[in-house]
Amino acid sequence: MAIKGQIFELLIEDMTDEGAGIGKADGYPLFVKDTVVGDRVRAQVIKDKKTYGYGRLLEIIEASPDRTAAACPVAAPCGGCQLQALSYDAQLRFKEKKVRDALRRIGGIDLGGSDAPEFLPIISMENPWHYRCKAEYPVRRNSDGSIVTGFYAGRTHSVIGCGDCLIGQPGDRDILDTVIGWMNEFDVEPYDEETGLGLVRHIMIRTSGSTGEKMVCLIINGKRLPFADELAARLGETVTSFSYSINTRRNNVIMGREIKTVSGRPYLEDAIDGIKYRISPQSFYQVNPQQTARLYDRAREFANLTGSETVWDLYCGIGTISLFLAKSAKQVYGVEIIPAAVDNARENAAINGIENAEFFVGKAEEVLPQHFAKTGERADVIVVDPPRKGCDETLLRTMAEMSPSRIVYVSCNPATLARDVKILKDLGYRPEKICPVDMFPQTVHVESIALLQRLSNTRSKEVTLDVDMKDYHRIKSEGR
Repeated sequence: MAIKGQIFELLIEDMTDEGAGIGKADGYPLFVKDTVVGDRVRAQVIKDKKTYGYGRLLEIIEASPDRTAAACPVAAPCGGCQLQALSYDAQLRFKEKKVRDALRRIGGIDLGGSDAPEFLPIISMENPWHYRCKAEYPVRRNSDGSIVTGFYAGRTHSVIGCGDCLIGQPGDRDILDTVIGWMNEFDVEPYDEETGLGLVRHIMIRTSGSTGEKMVCLIINGKRLPFADELAARLGETVTSFSYSINTRRNNVIMGREIKTVSGRPYLEDAIDGIKYRISPQSFYQVNPQQTARLYDRAREFANLTGSETVWDLYCGIGTISLFLAKSAKQVYGVEIIPAAVDNARENAAINGIENAEFFVGKAEEVLPQHFAKTGERADVIVVDPPRKGCDETLLRTMAEMSPSRIVYVSCNPATLARDVKILKDLGYRPEKICPVDMFPQTVHVESIALLQRLSNTRSKEVTLDVDMKDYHRIKSEGR
C-alpha cells in the first residue's frame, strides 16, 4: 500500500472508464489523471485507499506512442473533453474496450465464445471535431468580478472560460459574448450557486445540422427576463429561435419546465435522411447529426423491417427513430415522458406526411404495460433508447411478454446496456450483434446499439437488477 505524498515511477497500463490512467506502484493500483496507456510517468500519491489510490502527474518521463498534443488550450482543466491527449485511433480502441469489458463483467457475455454475439467495429468519424450541435454553458461571476461562461472543470462547478470550443459549433462564442455584453450593459447578474441569487444560470445553444440555424435559450432563476427585447435585437438574424426557461429550483437540473419564446419560432428545424424534425428547447435530440444518421441506419438494419411489422419506440423523444422507421413498418408507436417532445413528435409526423405513427405521453415502464394489458397487442420489433440509468425491470419484463421477434437497444451507457442485455437474455432474448458508435469524440462517452433475437420455446427466469449494478460500481471503484 502506498502512502499519501509518496512519489513513484509508473508505467500506465490501462485506463478507467473516466479516462484516468492506471499504473501500479509495487502492485498497488494508482489512478493518474492526464495520462494515457503507454506513458511512463512520475506521479505523487494524493489519496490512499486500502486497495487503490489516486496520483497527481508530476512528469511524463516517456510519452506513449498514442499520446498527442491536446488541440484545445484548456483541455486539461475543462471537464468537457477527457481524451484530447489520446490519438483518435486510440480513442476508438478505448471505447471498444469499454463496451467489451462491460458486456463481459456485467453482462456475463463471453465475446470470444462460440455462441458469442457478433461485435462490429466502432462507427467512427472522419473529422472528430466541431460535431456537437447542442451545448449548455453555465454562467458565473469570476473572482475578479468579470462574467465568465464556458464549461465546468472536471468534478467541480468551477467554470473554465474558453474561446471557440473545438467540439462545439462555430459561432457559439459570438453568441456567448453577445449575451455577456448585454448582461454587463443592463446589470443582469449571473447565478450564484452558493447564495441562490442572480438571474442567468445557463445559456443553451442548439445548431441545426442541416440548415445551420441557431436556437438560444437562457435558463433563468426568475419568472421573467428583463431587457429581453434588447437582447433579441443584439442577437439579430443569426438566431432563429430565442427563448428563456424558468428554473428557480436549487438543484443540478439545468432546464426548467416552463419556456417563454421571446423572438422567432419556438422550435428549431433539422432533417435526417429526408425526415424533417422540429425541436423545442426541452426536447432530447442527439447532439451529433452526422453520427446520428449512421446510428439510425444501423438501427434500421437491425430492425430488418419488411413493411408488415408493428414497432414500439420507447423513450422516443421527438420521434426521431420512430419516423425514421415508419417508412418501413406497418405501424409505429412512440412513448416519451416529456409532453413538449411528444407534441413535437406529432408535429413531425404531420409535416412529413407520416400517418402510421402514434405517440403516447408517459413513462415507458407505465405506458407499455397499460397498453399491453388493455389491448393484448404484441409487438414485432421494439426499439428502446433509454437514459443512462437504463430500463426499468417492469419495462424489460413487459417487453419480453409482448414477444417481439427482435429488440433493438440503443444505449449511451455500456454498463446499463450490459446489465439489461443480461436480463433480456434470461428472459429469452439472445444478443446477436453489438455495435459501438463514436457519438462523442474527444470524450470518454460512447453510444452502442445491440440487436437481440427472441429464442423460441423459452421461459422467463427470475432476475434482479441490484446485484449486477452493485458489481458494476465495485468494478468502477477498483478501476478494473
